[in-house]
Amino acid sequence: MRWIYLSPHLDDAVLSCGGWIWWQIQQGEIVEIWTVCAGDPPAGPLTPYAQSLHKRWQTGPEAVAVRRQEDQNACQRIGALPRYFPIPDCIYRYHPERGTPIVNGDDDLFQPSLPPSEHPWVDFLRVQLKALLSESDILVCPLALGGHIDHHLTRTAAETLALPRLWYYADFPYALRDCHKELRPTTTHRPLPLNLPPDALDAWIEAITCYRSQLSTFWPDLPTLKREILHYYQNCKDQILWMPSLPAR
Repeated sequence: MRWIYLSPHLDDAVLSCGGWIWWQIQQGEIVEIWTVCAGDPPAGPLTPYAQSLHKRWQTGPEAVAVRRQEDQNACQRIGALPRYFPIPDCIYRYHPERGTPIVNGDDDLFQPSLPPSEHPWVDFLRVQLKALLSESDILVCPLALGGHIDHHLTRTAAETLALPRLWYYADFPYALRDCHKELRPTTTHRPLPLNLPPDALDAWIEAITCYRSQLSTFWPDLPTLKREILHYYQNCKDQILWMPSLPAR
């Protein structure tokens, strides 16, 4: 049996539940992290918005290669095996008919649901997942808290597989704003309260620091990152993971 965590980007699964993944591996579980939007940008000039993000990340045009290396370092820290899919991040994608960027600024990243123009990517990802998954695998996908387009894409594709062993994880750091109210991702799931040892929290924090290009997106410094992770775990550990309420058939 494998545990497969679907990560929309090159950081989401580790950000959201890296401590739990580390603990699972210490218990002898086989855990893999499959990143959905890990593909290279299409040929041609980048949009001004994508260029602005590369500047903030201090990566230049090699951003995706840099981020894949960061993810490999993070996965190595917690012991998970990485796999990468060729879908480009939404900041690089274009409308299939209009040929216009689907994202031109921060506000475009977050939507109440997946835009219809993105459904061909759902079909593509579903085919890829179906070919790689076995009946004994447990698939864990994000809840898409926060409404990021790529998180919607990942959850939608996972749900089209209609797997009886589909789990969910809360998307950190977006989950912070929701962790003090009851979350019900589906009527068929219940939370799995976590009880992690200090070593797991240390591994979680250290793995997140591997994503050097992305840290400034969420935290001004490493002490703030550490405080926020500890606060999240202490206050929200009964809402980080969601397991099927009904027995798998």
